[in-house]
Amino acid sequence: MNPDKQLPLTGLPDRGSKALPLAGLRVVEFTHMVMGPTCGMVLADMGAEVIKVEPIDGDRTRHLLGAGAGFFPMFNRNKKSIAIDLHKPQGAAVARKLAASADVVAENFKPGTMAKYGLDYAALSKVNERLIYVTCKGFLPGPYEHRTALDEVVQMMGGLAYMTGRPGDPLRAGTSVNDIMGGMFGAIGALGALVQRGITGKGQEIQSALFENNVFLVGQHMLQYAITGKAAAPMPDRISAWAVYDVFTVKDGEQIFLAAVSDAQWATFCDALGYADLKSDARYATNNQRVEARPLLLPVLRERLARHSAADLAALFERVGLPFAPIRKPEELFDDEHLNVTGGLADITLPDGKRAGDTARTTLLPFTMNGERLGVRLQPPRQGAHTRELLAQLGFDAAAINDLVAAKAVA
Repeated sequence: MNPDKQLPLTGLPDRGSKALPLAGLRVVEFTHMVMGPTCGMVLADMGAEVIKVEPIDGDRTRHLLGAGAGFFPMFNRNKKSIAIDLHKPQGAAVARKLAASADVVAENFKPGTMAKYGLDYAALSKVNERLIYVTCKGFLPGPYEHRTALDEVVQMMGGLAYMTGRPGDPLRAGTSVNDIMGGMFGAIGALGALVQRGITGKGQEIQSALFENNVFLVGQHMLQYAITGKAAAPMPDRISAWAVYDVFTVKDGEQIFLAAVSDAQWATFCDALGYADLKSDARYATNNQRVEARPLLLPVLRERLARHSAADLAALFERVGLPFAPIRKPEELFDDEHLNVTGGLADITLPDGKRAGDTARTTLLPFTMNGERLGVRLQPPRQGAHTRELLAQLGFDAAAINDLVAAKAVA
């Protein structure tokens, strides 16, 4: 998109009724790992042209093992890739020219890194006052901003690991919650700035941070203490607000989560399972009484429920409309009936490693627009797959592109 082009009042590009909402918007991202790429992916899925600037040797998440093996294909779909060596003057000049063509620039490097190359908001906004600049950081400006942050770091210092683990055993959540949500909040900020730009004609800088995201997540527990004066106990040791709200080990050692979170649901629970004696017991008449009587009630329920299979309980609870959940592993979700029927998974082609060229299924953003999921338009790119195409768009002729490649300023 031409940065000087005037946009309609909304600040978003003109589009037909079937176009994606951000069609025509150009995003240039200088990002790595999870947080920054998540921000770009959200915008890309909604139709923006997102250009991922990678170092000459590629984004390091392309080759991670173990828990990191899914990072690049998960968070870099619907993007183009250009490989630039920012350490070389020619490369930095190319990056600045590319950034000048953008509506949105996103980055998640250490404070001061982008300024070394003239790619910070202060420098770029002088060229294009309409630019929206999203900075994804570990900490917002303040005493901690110099620290190196990881999802695990902020979970530990921000109370989430304390709440997740058993007492005395802090435990990080089982996914990159702060990285992913921090990137999402960066994208939300960019969307708000786009609307405001349509009114004022000017862009702005958005900052999103891992630590502040984590604190937002535990804010409910902070308020619990502020209101009640009682500190929130770690989730495995918490005093539940509901008596029946737990994982039960049932027949053949299987496990299932079952709940009854109101007096009406308790009555349904007892009727469905034939527990007339519990339903009529005055000690369990109201939810709060049942919560207070959990030490008496739970052992009885565990003994009785152990006679049923998880499948039978699931069928029963679904039939009577009570909350339940099988205990699943992530890999089992590929076969989930609901996800497959509703289009919650999409095929992608893997770009790197031993399985390059193979297909795999990935998860899509968890919302619909006009009744449809936002799918995969572009496969996760090979490193530098769009370098020559993008340089040509910026006005470089074939000879100039070859010179840049020969100088290893781009790849």
